[in-house]
Amino acid sequence: MKLVPLISSGVAGPLGVLHLPRFWLKVVLAAKGMLADGYPDCGKGFDKMTLDALGLDETETLNYLRSECPSYTQFEAWILKKKGGKIEKATIIKHNCAVLGYIHDAETRRSILSAAGLPDDGSIPDAVNLNNLDDWTEFHRWLKNQ
Repeated sequence: MKLVPLISSGVAGPLGVLHLPRFWLKVVLAAKGMLADGYPDCGKGFDKMTLDALGLDETETLNYLRSECPSYTQFEAWILKKKGGKIEKATIIKHNCAVLGYIHDAETRRSILSAAGLPDDGSIPDAVNLNNLDDWTEFHRWLKNQ
């Protein structure tokens, strides 16, 4: 079974880092062959933004997640260990603002809204909520095929 990752990029775990729980979920699902088609385990958008903001090496992080398949809290503990036990609050705030402020290009926005049967009227401008809508649309499509 392949699953749509339904944890939003707008969700943070105990460290307070937005998107990190979704990133973890996508990578561990992909490692088990369970990530829905069309979803990268580590893409160039929020995934890369999150790794870069935390100063994590992509290859090392992916290898850890894929080989150890840690729980989410184990993943956060691993990050803290890598960062010497602390992540500056300003780093987290800056990253979270970047995630919440990210806006998709017009073509991506139109495509997501169209697939969901919604007008492109400007009422959903941000990428986090558009991505949520995209996930829900994909989940419903998958559900109807079960």
